[in-house]
Amino acid sequence: MSIASKNELLFQNGINFNNLPDWQKRGSGLYWESFQKIGFNPVAKVEVETTRRLLKIDYNLPMKEKFEEFIRKRINEF
Repeated sequence: MSIASKNELLFQNGINFNNLPDWQKRGSGLYWESFQKIGFNPVAKVEVETTRRLLKIDYNLPMKEKFEEFIRKRINEF
């Protein structure tokens, strides 16, 4: 179906595509995000800085060229 046909089908069922939240129009993303954390090494009895990861849920993905940049950045993190 074309985009216009899809929008018309939604509109016939009382749904205006433009009023939907971004995550319903473009999906959502799950990815790891790294951050620095200060910890304590009990053997050496010193504070140490380490890298940790946090699972990021992104409900507002970029569009078009910015989405391509976003994906390339995520791929290069590996």
